[in-house]
Amino acid sequence: MRMEFGNQFEGRRVVLTGAAGLFGSGLAKVFAAHGARLCLTDRNQHEVEKVLGEIDAPEGSFAHAAELTEKGSMQALVDAVGEKWGAADIVINNAAIYPSGFMLDIELEDWDRMQDINVRAPYFLIRQFARQMIDKGVKGNFINIGSGASRKMRLTAAPYCISKSSLDRLTKAWAQELAQFGIRVNILEPGFSAGSAVSHLPEEHVRKVTAAIPLGRASTVDDIGPAALYLASDAAAYVTGTTLTVDGGNSLGSLEVFQDKKRPL
Repeated sequence: MRMEFGNQFEGRRVVLTGAAGLFGSGLAKVFAAHGARLCLTDRNQHEVEKVLGEIDAPEGSFAHAAELTEKGSMQALVDAVGEKWGAADIVINNAAIYPSGFMLDIELEDWDRMQDINVRAPYFLIRQFARQMIDKGVKGNFINIGSGASRKMRLTAAPYCISKSSLDRLTKAWAQELAQFGIRVNILEPGFSAGSAVSHLPEEHVRKVTAAIPLGRASTVDDIGPAALYLASDAAAYVTGTTLTVDGGNSLGSLEVFQDKKRPL
């Protein structure tokens, strides 16, 4: 999981949302292993403190629970980072939800919650953390965790696809606006994983989706950890407004062939 980035992450200040989840806890471990100080946030203080205690986080790291549908809670997170660090160097907007359902059936409240967490929260957090960076003269960078769903519609997951399409445009807009301050904003798209406690996926669904991935397996933190380090590193100093897709080819299209005979032309 460790790549050759020297000691450039030693003491760097990293804010990570959704830190108690599958990818979130994995990314926390990756950055901690490279010496970064962490502010881990999720809805439940106990859960995020548990992650912090399990990863041997460097001194100066801390956990701070936040509800990403509430402006006041998000601002309290930003204020805590400002008080402890002055500003962050790296902010990873990882938190997201993936409710499943047909558009005809999804209630407006469920739609609003998804948009709040998947789009509104990254917008607000980038704005507030960027203001801190600018004030302190920090040429930081943001990584938004996106999805190939931004380009590939999925039946019963259309609202999620729409939210990730919005996140894609939001990322590019922020990259354009913040470039004058030396602040970079990019998207990292992990591949399909088997769900989480927040977004449970039936085993049959997991099996079918995994079988359709060109490289033949689900995504793990071992895949996206090095990619996140790259985007946050000096090696990507000239990279902004871009999308790095690490999904085994899942967003390319379908592997299904509806023919009786399958042979090369």
